[in-house]
Amino acid sequence: MNGTFSVSLSGANAFGDFAREWRTRMGDTFALPSFSRTTVAGFAARSRGFRVRDLMFNRFENAAALRTAGLRVGTDDHVRLWIVHRGTWRFGEPGGIEHTAPAGRLLVQTGKLSHFSAAPRTTAQVLVLPAAEIRRGRGMPATGPADTAEVRLLTAHATMVSRMLGGLGPAGVDAARDTLAELARAAVGGGLDDVEPLLSPALAQAARDLADGRLTDPALSPAALARKLNVSTRTLQRAFAREGQSLSAYIRDRRLDEARRALITPHRRMTISDIAARWQFADSGHFARAFRKRYGRTPTDYAATATPETDVA
Repeated sequence: MNGTFSVSLSGANAFGDFAREWRTRMGDTFALPSFSRTTVAGFAARSRGFRVRDLMFNRFENAAALRTAGLRVGTDDHVRLWIVHRGTWRFGEPGGIEHTAPAGRLLVQTGKLSHFSAAPRTTAQVLVLPAAEIRRGRGMPATGPADTAEVRLLTAHATMVSRMLGGLGPAGVDAARDTLAELARAAVGGGLDDVEPLLSPALAQAARDLADGRLTDPALSPAALARKLNVSTRTLQRAFAREGQSLSAYIRDRRLDEARRALITPHRRMTISDIAARWQFADSGHFARAFRKRYGRTPTDYAATATPETDVA
């Protein structure tokens, strides 16, 4: 069974709608636990995820506090990886042991839970997979930072799978599933086989995600991104070459796109020279040449004729 899941819900019937959609897409293997009455009554959340074979991934953002009703959650043959981006995620194990995962942490847990909860405005991702895929002993959950190269690749690959799953054939589904499992092992145990061809798409996506957040940084370069992802620059460039574009070209094109948006911002205060400097072009002349090559007009002409409503990149 495979399927994607995407909802954004609030209001009186939000939890019921969420539960029905989850049951349809995820099935009994990943059944929802019972939730507290307060959670059900005040439910407001966004959820986006998928099931691929025997793995489940979900990104969850809750507006109000969330808590299960205290019944046993999950099974002994599953391992869960929580990646907390904002807020706080908590869970308890049978016997009264409590664990807390604040923002910026990865938490790994095997076996049953007594409950879990999330503070208001928490954003977390969870990957659930067969425990046999990650060999680690019982006891205290493993925890670590969520900004490692391995975790970045895991989340990048999961994002791609969520977007592409509906168009994959059986072989593609198998590859997506196996790559998720491989990246989960790397996220938990450290170390990554950076010459594995199956990981190239995830590596390229992780580099794009990093680059998109640093477009105004003068130190942004393929080498800097490779260091952040703990691979060689050659390995990273090879991952992009398989997609028919260089990483340097991607960075340049994204900077041009953001500069184009800045040019047509209502009541713009930045000059063209300011925009060129902000998006790391050597000078306004260099910016103008690159802009005209990409969009067919100079920045001045573009700003004079395009509007946010009618402009198309």
